[in-house]
This record gives sequence, structure tokens and C-alpha cells, in this order.
Amino acid sequence: MNERERFLATVQFGRPDRVPMMTMGPRESTLARWHREGLPEGTPWRHELFRQIGVDYDFPRQPVHGLGVDFRMIPQFEEKVLEHRDGHYLVQDWMGNITEISDAFDVTYIREARDFVTRKWHKFPVETRADFDAMKARYNPDDPARFAPDFAARVKAWRERDYVLTATVSGPFWQLREWCGFEPLCMLLLDDPAFVEEMCAFWSDFVQAMLERLLDRVVVDQVRINEDMAYKGKSMVSPAMARRHLLPLWTRWAATARHAGVPVMDLDSDGKIDLLIPLWIEAGIQCCDPMEVAAGNDVVALRARFGRRIAFTGGIDKRCMARGGQDLDDEMARLAPVVRDGGFVPGCDHGIPHDVSWTNMLQLARRWAEMTGWA
Repeated sequence: MNERERFLATVQFGRPDRVPMMTMGPRESTLARWHREGLPEGTPWRHELFRQIGVDYDFPRQPVHGLGVDFRMIPQFEEKVLEHRDGHYLVQDWMGNITEISDAFDVTYIREARDFVTRKWHKFPVETRADFDAMKARYNPDDPARFAPDFAARVKAWRERDYVLTATVSGPFWQLREWCGFEPLCMLLLDDPAFVEEMCAFWSDFVQAMLERLLDRVVVDQVRINEDMAYKGKSMVSPAMARRHLLPLWTRWAATARHAGVPVMDLDSDGKIDLLIPLWIEAGIQCCDPMEVAAGNDVVALRARFGRRIAFTGGIDKRCMARGGQDLDDEMARLAPVVRDGGFVPGCDHGIPHDVSWTNMLQLARRWAEMTGWA
């Protein structure tokens, strides 16, 4: 089996020869720390990680071609600094938000998740129906720029792929939050649900049109919905609101993917998601991640509750990774029964933060290799 086959067999509760060792990667500051602590410069960190623990990991051998399909707004807003004072930039980001960030970073850190960057939002691009009407013009599914110029060549290369090919789309809560802002969106759900439904209907149709155009040309291995709709202790909206406004979109897209032959429908959300998982299962979602432990997500308990109706990826407590030692060994031992049961690809429960040392990452990798059958 190759990594693609192992991933699909694992999350579909099949019989992989070994569970793939896949995880979210280190942020920029984490990687800088690892280089100071022994990771050679210019070396892919995963390759060096396995070399140092003596595991001959079966990396994909085919050149990795990105999807080359753009679900974002076209054109994007101009990124620019509006003001610089007191150690902060006030910027207009690519989504049209007016945002404040530390001047330790530049505006591109908002566009690319290179590190953990705290932001403060001052203004959002959709405050009225007129704003939304103007925004809709940026989402033409027939814009030729939505597919890379070499997309046909990529399709040919993908026929021999041994890596997981993923199409990532913004879920309705994620997208409306980007347009309206989190607190204004929550108020709209109460004060003007008809406007929320109007925006959801537009987004449903846009993503549906894009999925149809994509899946008519290539069947990806998974469609991932980015949603991020939970806090540390609860979901950001009630399950009842999610059922009314979000469930129809998830269900529609999952049905489209399933009809096209896509093996896995995945949903990504930070925070405590236990009250949302039943809705995702109902929608046809087969896998969710990253299963943040600090938010109260315990894949052992969730497996006992939901059985094999949904798979998980992630689920390793990043705090234990930072502490290392017996805490990290205990964390890996805690998760081992779920790995043996199937439907679980263990990895860091988010991007790897800079308090995780290279030594602790090596410790994690050794235990990780043992529990997944590579050592």
C-alpha cells in the first residue's frame, strides 16, 4: 500500500497494512526552533524526523501536484497597510477586512497561516445587503482564473498519484463569518435569519457549481469543509441553528461528492464539537478533525459514543507534546486502542506550536511509529 491507499483504508475502517503517519505541520516559529535544536536547514522536516528515529517511512514517490482550483473571491481585495503606530499595523486584508496585527508580522501572515498571529478586526466587508450584492460579483464559478492554466496536465499526473488529493472548501459558517464578522453574524442569526438564509443559498450554489466543474474532471480523494465553528467549551451556534442554516449545505455537497465517487467527506472545526458530530454524520460527513484535546475532545470517549459512524484525524494533545516525557508517553498509550479499532489517523490536534521541542517531536515520532505499525 502507498500513503494514499493507507489513508483511505484507515478512515473508511478498512484494513491498511499500516496506519499512515500524517499530521499538521509546524508553524514558522516552530520550524525555526527545530533548526536551532538539530533539524538541518534545507531538509524536509518529515524526512529528517523519520531518519533520526530509524523508520523507513514510505513517502509518496510521485511529484505532488496541488489542486490548482480557487474557491476564493476573484478578484481579491488589495492588501495594504492603512496605518502603522504603537507597534501595530492597521491593514486591509485580501478578504476586505480592516484588521489590526502586530508589526512583528506583515500583511501576508493574514493570507498564509505561517504562524500563530493574533488579530483584531475593526470592519468587515459585508454589513448590508448592498455590500453582499457587491460581494457576489467576486464569486463567478465560470471565471477562467478559477482553474490553473495547467489543470489538464495535473489531471493526467493524478492518475498515478500515491498521495491524498484534497479539495478544500469554506463551509457556510466559515464563509459568512469572513464576510460579516463573527459577532455580526451571530446577531444576524437572531435578528435577520432571512438574510443569513440568502447568503447561505448563494454560497451553496457557488460551491455546488465549483464542485460539479471540478469533479467532472477529476475525482479527488476527499472533500474537506473548513468550518471552525466551536469554542473551547461549546459550539459557536446552537445545533438547532446549525440544523436550520448549515446542515442543508453540508448535505448537498456531501451528496454531490458521493455521487461523483469521492471516497471521503471531511469536516474541519476547532473547538468542542461533540454536539455537532451528530449533524455531520446526518449530512454524510465521514471524518472530522483536528479533535483538539484542550477543548474537551477525547477520541476514546467519542469512539465509544459514535462507534464507527465517523472517523477522526488528529487528536494528540499538543500540550503533552510540549511537556514530553511520561506525559507524552501516556497520551500516546491513551490513544492506542482507537488506532487499533480503525478509523483514526493520529496527529497533532492542530498546527504544531513553538513550545514543542525537536527532542519531544522525536519522542512523539517514536511512539507514533510504534502505535501505527511502522516500528
